[in-house]
Amino acid sequence: MRKDIEQLYHISQKPKRQIIGLMSGTSLDGLDIALCEISGCGTNTQVTLKHFKTVDYPDEVKSKIRTVFSKPQVSLEYLTLLNPWIGKYHGQLINQALKAWQVNPKDIDAIASHGQTIYHCPQYQHDFENFGNATLQIGDGDHLAVETGIVTLSDFRQKHIAAGGEGAPLAQFGDYFCFSSNSEHRVLLNLGGIANITYLPKAGSFDDMLCSDLGPGNTIMDAYMQKHFDQAFDSDGAISSKGCVNQALLSKLLDNDFVGLELPKSTGPEVFNLDYLQTAQEGSNTTYLKHEDVMATLCELSALLIAEQLNYLSESKKLNVYASGGGVHNPILMQKIQGLVSTDIVIENSNKIDLDPDAKEAILFAVLANECLVGKSTEFGVSMGKMSFPN
Repeated sequence: MRKDIEQLYHISQKPKRQIIGLMSGTSLDGLDIALCEISGCGTNTQVTLKHFKTVDYPDEVKSKIRTVFSKPQVSLEYLTLLNPWIGKYHGQLINQALKAWQVNPKDIDAIASHGQTIYHCPQYQHDFENFGNATLQIGDGDHLAVETGIVTLSDFRQKHIAAGGEGAPLAQFGDYFCFSSNSEHRVLLNLGGIANITYLPKAGSFDDMLCSDLGPGNTIMDAYMQKHFDQAFDSDGAISSKGCVNQALLSKLLDNDFVGLELPKSTGPEVFNLDYLQTAQEGSNTTYLKHEDVMATLCELSALLIAEQLNYLSESKKLNVYASGGGVHNPILMQKIQGLVSTDIVIENSNKIDLDPDAKEAILFAVLANECLVGKSTEFGVSMGKMSFPN
């Protein structure tokens, strides 16, 4: 038996595994690193978050990624060079984190690397008849494994597409395994660059749940802040709180093919971006708006698309919503969502269920890696992730 295969066998036999989950989302703000202790698998999965940190990307790194991010045409040479560079860079950040936490890399069983999404393209979004759903994440797993000396699982989204999905969102598996409830109807709401939900009906089966993107979370607001205010995001909703919602612009923003699609569905900054906003402003004759009014309208757009689906899922029954992601730190967005939902819906920070709102997605990829390593059932079809060995 090969040494690497024997190592995987020993990892699978452990009562608990130490797995690092990585997440770098469409906001491009940095790398989330979550060191998780995981036991069991499937619905018996138990996760303890041992350490967590977000490493902010310096401007140089953001610039490198934005050179190829969400663009239909890029330099193939540059993309080829950036793919291994991101993998090695993420490995360096892990090494630094482990040193700061005083954790021996030899005690880590595996790394679960989401990679950096640079283009997401479900079938409804493109005009190529002979192609289906597609997505692309960079940050090569082999380079990450060699840099850290740790077995690495990466490129999780491709199996979801190969099995007939859109490659996003993948939160449904970890959400169901770890956060299902026998006592309440739950929604796990993630307010990242794109907003998505996992609906977990009380005492429901895996087939009863629903997981879908809803539309923009922070992505257009962040891009607008970066362009017009030289700020990464609207801190505490300070800019949007000074503006007024423009109904003509809002109506035009809602006139979008994605909005009319049935759930489940997926999307990204390839659709919801500043070009989309510019087209909507020109179509609604609102190019004269103050920046604060544009931000208020974008915030309303995100809140409205989220609230509409929450109201639909509620259907006059109590719904407990637990929010995570960067958007939970925007009080204006949170207030708008709460103000648009019915009184049967209670929205709280995911801390309420012992889930760090900033670490959630990194944790969920660690859970996916654990399932790939030790999952005993194919019932959920979650054998995702490609294996990279350090030697």
